[in-house]
Amino acid sequence: MSLLLKNALIVNADKMSKDSQDILIEKEKIAKISPVIKDFNGKTIDCKGKLVLPGFIDLHAHLREPGREDEETIETGSRAAVKGGFTTICAMPNTNPVIDNAMIVEAILKEAKRVGLANILPVGAVTKGQKGEELVDMFELKEAGCIALSDDGYSVNNAQLLRLALEYSKMTNQLIMEHCQDQHLFRKGAMNEGFVSTVLGLKGDPVISETVIVARDIEIANYLGVRIHFSHISAKRSVELIRMAKKQGIKVTAEATPHHFSLTEEEMRYFNTNAKVNPSLRSKEDVEAIREGLKDGTLDCIATDHAPHAQEEKEQDLDHAPYGIIGLETALALAVTELIGNKVLTWPQLARKMSKAPSEILNLKEKGEIKEGLDADLVIIDPQGEWEVKADNFASKSRNSPLIGRRLKGEVKNTVFGGKIVF
Repeated sequence: MSLLLKNALIVNADKMSKDSQDILIEKEKIAKISPVIKDFNGKTIDCKGKLVLPGFIDLHAHLREPGREDEETIETGSRAAVKGGFTTICAMPNTNPVIDNAMIVEAILKEAKRVGLANILPVGAVTKGQKGEELVDMFELKEAGCIALSDDGYSVNNAQLLRLALEYSKMTNQLIMEHCQDQHLFRKGAMNEGFVSTVLGLKGDPVISETVIVARDIEIANYLGVRIHFSHISAKRSVELIRMAKKQGIKVTAEATPHHFSLTEEEMRYFNTNAKVNPSLRSKEDVEAIREGLKDGTLDCIATDHAPHAQEEKEQDLDHAPYGIIGLETALALAVTELIGNKVLTWPQLARKMSKAPSEILNLKEKGEIKEGLDADLVIIDPQGEWEVKADNFASKSRNSPLIGRRLKGEVKNTVFGGKIVF
């Protein structure tokens, strides 16, 4: 299949083109980039007034399949992803059953191939059943197709077990993604511990539940000389610790979510369970620190932590409602509205955070950049497009978003995956 994108303003991590370009796509690859490409008779998209970025890569999404297909499936999650401009998604392992053996990995990859809308990369568990007691067979999961390993939802609280996992990860060349949270300090807090939680009478999740694990894991990674990736960083102190670690040459990468650079604990004043996330929405000071961390490169990338839940579950009281919000369809617009709109990031820097850096972290050499010979995974954006977040417009099966009713700027017009228009 051939496709031609006309009049494209190309945005890569290193620069944004000053003049429009034509992009010719053939056999799932970017075949040619030129100011004008003539004599083409196939499908054409006019991108005048639009920006074309490399397809976004999400290091952190929950697709719920197998086990909770009532909340999301690989197919509906893929539709939500491409609607948001994501062409590659890392599917986290806290499914039912947990992704901790080759059979489940193979089933996920088979279904992802059938759906064919996006590149689904399974993330396996670090420990069997995510129980924190015994390591999985990392070599088996690697061979089956797991891109990385995580006990997401939990930290590997046993430091010796984490050490062994990191040592093995060096041999298997698999990234360990750590959910930084001391369960004894966390105590299943409903929201950030502080003034607001006290006023509302809710059990708090203190920032130290995150920061003590960040500090511990930095020390272990430094001692072993191995790399580690920190998921959904939420606290100012965590950003400071990661910044110091990078200055010391420790092999640390980290991500931030759109909700952690956009929303504060104040969202919980209205007892909105859709704003109950893990880690919690923090203070305004923490949000500013996350933005600064993205700006100066301390936080390498933006990941959604897309976490769909059934409406009846989210309608429980705050202590019992599950953690998480959906994010695949609103991530780009939140980044445009909150980061580009407030001059925290430029468009090329956003392309780095959502495409190039994730491709480098996962070693996806054919993705993350618009360049001749690379994969034709692209997103076409109207940077001035404004839209209202409406529950009925989500492609996701779930509707648990605190952004419903909010107007955002930055609209995905088309998504191209493997040279095929998928949105």
